Amino acid sequence: MFTLGSSLRFQLYSQPTDMRKSFDGLCGLVQNQLSQSPTNGDVYVFINKTRNKIKLLHWAGSSFVLYYKRLESGTFEHPKYDIETGSYQLSYSQIVMLVDGISIKNIERKKHYTTHAKAAKTFA
Repeated sequence: MFTLGSSLRFQLYSQPTDMRKSFDGLCGLVQNQLSQSPTNGDVYVFINKTRNKIKLLHWAGSSFVLYYKRLESGTFEHPKYDIETGSYQLSYSQIVMLVDGISIKNIERKKHYTTHAKAAKTFA
């Protein structure tokens, strides 16, 4: 059962990852490299050096779930980010595009209507 949704936070690990790592190895990266708890509910995304494999690690309340995808041709593309940071936060739409092989390097988020912004302008 695919339990990932838009209410979750997605953290893309910034370094190439050895895809031989499974639950314990990936949890070790989250704890030791990102200084985060792998059981905090976030989804951690790992891509290998050749960028043809991706793993998503998610704590589903009582156990870990590991999603794994391998491309037969092409690569997964990283968005632009500061390599010094341990991870890069992705939105649900970005992770769906990343897993589907759509480039997310130069995605520009357009401003959308919000009632809070309209209310602030009315009182200004």
